[in-house]
Amino acid sequence: MRRRRAHRRYLRTLVLGVLGLAALVWVAMEQFGISRREMGDLFLLSVLVVSVVIGVAALAVLLWKGLRKMSRRGRS
Repeated sequence: MRRRRAHRRYLRTLVLGVLGLAALVWVAMEQFGISRREMGDLFLLSVLVVSVVIGVAALAVLLWKGLRKMSRRGRS
């Protein structure tokens, strides 16, 4: 019962967050005259930046794990 309630709360928060973001985008387009093309370009740029950040973080983790593995070999 408790788990079900937490799941419903999670879904409600997720839906409200998405709706709030959609409203924010709609207001930006209507209030400030941002075209759909510009909004699409901004979205693609955001996806690109997030992808680059994730890629750099993944490389850092791989480097970290590789260095740890090499240092452990040196001790043995």
